[in-house]
Amino acid sequence: MSLLKKLAGETAIYGLSSIVGRLVNWVILTPYLTRTFLISEYGVVNDLYFYIALLMVLFTYRMETAFFRFASRGRDKSEADAVFSTASLSIMATTVAFTALLLLAAPQVAEWLLYPDRADYVRLFTLIIAFDALAAIPFAKLRIEGRPIQFALIKLGSILLNIALLFFFLEGCPWLLDHGVDAVRYIYHPDYRIAYIFWANLLASAATLLFLAPLYRQLAWRFATDVWRQMLRYALPLVLAGLAGIVNLLIGPTFLKYLGPGVTIDDNLALGGLFSAAAKLAVLMNLFVQAFNYAAEPFFFRQAALSDDRTIYADVARTFALVGSLAFLGIMLYLDLIQLLIDETYHAGLGILPILLVANFFLGLFYNFSIGFKLSDQTQWGSYLALFGAAITVAVNVVFIPTLGYFAPAWASLLCFGAMGVASYFVTQRLWPVPYSVGRMGYYLGLTLLAWGASVYANAWLGLPLAGKLAFNTVLFVLVIVVLYRTEGRWLRGALKVS
Repeated sequence: MSLLKKLAGETAIYGLSSIVGRLVNWVILTPYLTRTFLISEYGVVNDLYFYIALLMVLFTYRMETAFFRFASRGRDKSEADAVFSTASLSIMATTVAFTALLLLAAPQVAEWLLYPDRADYVRLFTLIIAFDALAAIPFAKLRIEGRPIQFALIKLGSILLNIALLFFFLEGCPWLLDHGVDAVRYIYHPDYRIAYIFWANLLASAATLLFLAPLYRQLAWRFATDVWRQMLRYALPLVLAGLAGIVNLLIGPTFLKYLGPGVTIDDNLALGGLFSAAAKLAVLMNLFVQAFNYAAEPFFFRQAALSDDRTIYADVARTFALVGSLAFLGIMLYLDLIQLLIDETYHAGLGILPILLVANFFLGLFYNFSIGFKLSDQTQWGSYLALFGAAITVAVNVVFIPTLGYFAPAWASLLCFGAMGVASYFVTQRLWPVPYSVGRMGYYLGLTLLAWGASVYANAWLGLPLAGKLAFNTVLFVLVIVVLYRTEGRWLRGALKVS
C-alpha cells in the first residue's frame, strides 16, 4: 500500500475518536449545553477550558514529541525502553510538583481568574490536567508503535464516559432528588451545575489513565540523564509553539472576558459564549486538523528514518489542502442545517465561522510545513514562529476587541495562523527543502472561497426558500468536486497508487 494511503488510514482511525466525540458534541452536548446554560455560563465553561489546554502544554512540555523523535531513531529495544521510561518518569515527577503547587494556590488563582470563592474550579481543572498529562506518553507510545485502533478505542471510551457522567450529574441527579433519593445530596448540589461539567471530565480522565496503566508495566524504571537532556533540548522550544497554538485556538473567550465592550463581566462572558458556540460549529475542520496531526507527526518521523525521499511530504500537504478546502465549503454551504445544533440565541455569533474555518486551514498547513525544522532537529524555529504568532494574536485582540467584540479574536486567529503558515513554509524551504505545490494549495482554497461567495450572492439575489437554497448549494458543491477531479484526478490517483 502507498505511504499516502497508509497515512490516510491512520488519520481515519486516529480521527475516529475525535470524529465521534466531536459529532456527539455537535449532535448532543452543544445543543444541550447551549439550551441548558445561560450564554454567560457557557462563556465560563469555555474560559476555563482554555486554561486547561494551556496548562496541559506546560505539564507535558512537549515531551511526547521528543519521545517520537528519539524512539524512532532505529535504537535497539533496550534503548527504546530507556527513552519510554525516561520520558514517563520525567512527566510523573513534574506532574506531581505542578499539581501540588496549583492545589495549594487554588484560592489565589481563582481570584486572579475573576472567579472569587470558586477555588473548586481550579482544583478540578488541575486534577484533570494531571491525569491527562500522565496519559500523554502512553498515548504517544501507542502512536509510535502504530496501534491506532487501541488508541481510538481508549479515546472513544473516555469521551462516551465523559458524556454519560455529565448527563448523570445534570439530569440524573436532579431526577433522583425529585423522586426522593436523598443520598444524591452527598454528590450533587443544584447551585454548582457548572462544576459538574468538570467533575464528569475528571472522572473520565481518571478512567482513561487506568486503561493505559498496563503500558506502564513496560517501564524499565531507568532514567537516562543524557537522553533526558537531549529530549528537553529538543522539546522545550516547541512548548512556545504549543502555547501559541492554544492561545490562538482558545483564548478568544478569555480576552473577551477582560477586554470586551460589555458593561459587566457577565456581558463579556456572554460575548465569549457567542464566540465559543460559533467555534464549535467549526468542528469538522478542527477534527480533521487534529486527526491529521495525530497521525502525521509519528508518520513523518518513521518515514524520515526509512527514506530521504521528500515527495511524500509534499503529497501529504497537498492532500490536506484539498480535503481541508472541501471541508470549509461543505460547512458553509450547509450552515442553515448545521446552525440548528446550537440554540437560536447563539446564532448572532455565526458571522465569525468562515474566518475561523480558514484560520484552521492555515493551522493545518503550519503543521505540515513545520515538519522541516522538527526533522532537522532545529526546533528553536518553533519558538520563533510561536512568538511571532503570539505577538499578532495579542496585538489584534488588545487593539480591536473593544470595538469589534467577538470578531477580533476570529481575525486574530486567521492573521496569526496565516502568518505562521507562510513563515514556516519559508523556514522549511531553507532548512530542509520539500517540493510543496503551494500554487495548487492556493487553487483549492481559492476555488472553494469563490464557490461559497457565489452561493451567498446567488441565494441573496434569488431569494430561494430553504429547500431550494440547499438544492442549489448541493449542485454547486458537486460542481466543485467535478472541477477538482478533472484538474487533480491524475495526481491524486498517482499519489494513492498501490506500490
